Amino acid sequence: MQRKMENGRYDKEDLQEALRVLRAGGIIVYPTDTVWGIGCDATNEEAVRKIYRLKQREDSKSMLVLMDSEAKLPYYVGDIPEAAEMLLDCCNGENGDASLNGENGDSKPMTIIYPHARNLAGNLIAEDGSIGIRITNEAFSKALCAQLRHPLVSTSANISGHPTARFFHEIEQEVLDGADYVCRFRRDDETPHEPSSIIKINADGSFRIIRS
Repeated sequence: MQRKMENGRYDKEDLQEALRVLRAGGIIVYPTDTVWGIGCDATNEEAVRKIYRLKQREDSKSMLVLMDSEAKLPYYVGDIPEAAEMLLDCCNGENGDASLNGENGDSKPMTIIYPHARNLAGNLIAEDGSIGIRITNEAFSKALCAQLRHPLVSTSANISGHPTARFFHEIEQEVLDGADYVCRFRRDDETPHEPSSIIKINADGSFRIIRS
């Protein structure tokens, strides 16, 4: 039975069980700062392979990862272009850029695709050596990343080609059955969440907006 959450706080036992599974090389279904996701330790190649199998997706299509802090980026990205630092500042609201912030001034989640990925599972990195990374400020996924001490794979909780589940009750049973653990936090939450912006930055500092 799902345990009630008080004041929007997650259940520590729920968090610890998710961490236990992640550290053992398993995969989880969990709430993120956008839609529900399927996740694993982003440095574990076999765990990443399990997600590709569950989603029935080719492993030539890279998946993005979540981190809890910008300070960890240099370990996983060989050379962070200056343009990326400027975009992160915008997303944090330092210049109030309305194109990256919500109607009420709240920052919209933003995924940046960086060149020169490193120290991650090889089957997670795109053929051109890039990786999509988002810094999460959502409580549960942020705590997972911080306590796992590794980036966390984040891919939508659906079979490849099927509609994205906007809320927990829309997740296909095949996905739930295929995970090693399904988190309890925010299962009843039906607050609409926007997909993140996606911006790809090249090694020369040029960039392309894939999704605004």
